[in-house]
Amino acid sequence: MYETLAKFSQTWGLLYFVILFAAVLIYALWPANKKRFDDAASVPLKED
Repeated sequence: MYETLAKFSQTWGLLYFVILFAAVLIYALWPANKKRFDDAASVPLKED
């Protein structure tokens, strides 16, 4: 029982994190989000 559960969690856990990583990467590199990320990157440089 333990080995079955461990194998299931290793296989599907890896697949879950690969898909999650790919989704975050696509979101971060999506052209429509460039202005938002550029604005967020310049926040520490702005003076009040």
